[in-house]
Amino acid sequence: MSIFRSFRQVFITLALMLLLTTTTACGAATQTDRTSYQPGLDHSLGYEQLERGDTAQGQSFGDWVVSTSRGLVQDAYVRDNDKLGVVISPQVRPDEVRTLARSLVQGFHNSAPKRDLTVLIYAPDKQLILTARYNARSNQIEYNA
Repeated sequence: MSIFRSFRQVFITLALMLLLTTTTACGAATQTDRTSYQPGLDHSLGYEQLERGDTAQGQSFGDWVVSTSRGLVQDAYVRDNDKLGVVISPQVRPDEVRTLARSLVQGFHNSAPKRDLTVLIYAPDKQLILTARYNARSNQIEYNA
């Protein structure tokens, strides 16, 4: 039974790492004009569009995480382009949460290089179960349960 459990954990880790590192989340980067006024929030957007991100890039990345997670992530949101929160599905086992968080940090780092990042993992009942903080200078991840 433990061999099957180990195989499953390795398979999930490899699948997530492959998905998160080989797929482009937001397409090509664009240069924005910072000299003109740009409101922080477009009030013409519907509530549904604001749930996954407080910026267009955050919205796209949140959508991408949910669509590529193969059912492991029920919902995702990005705030301030450096905080990713995900609600995991019931099929994610407790011993797989840290592995999933590491994969999400790696994928998030690809979309926001050279930034300190935070990934918040929530249970299906939306209770915070794990926080992973990535330090860009040391290239280390710190986990807090």
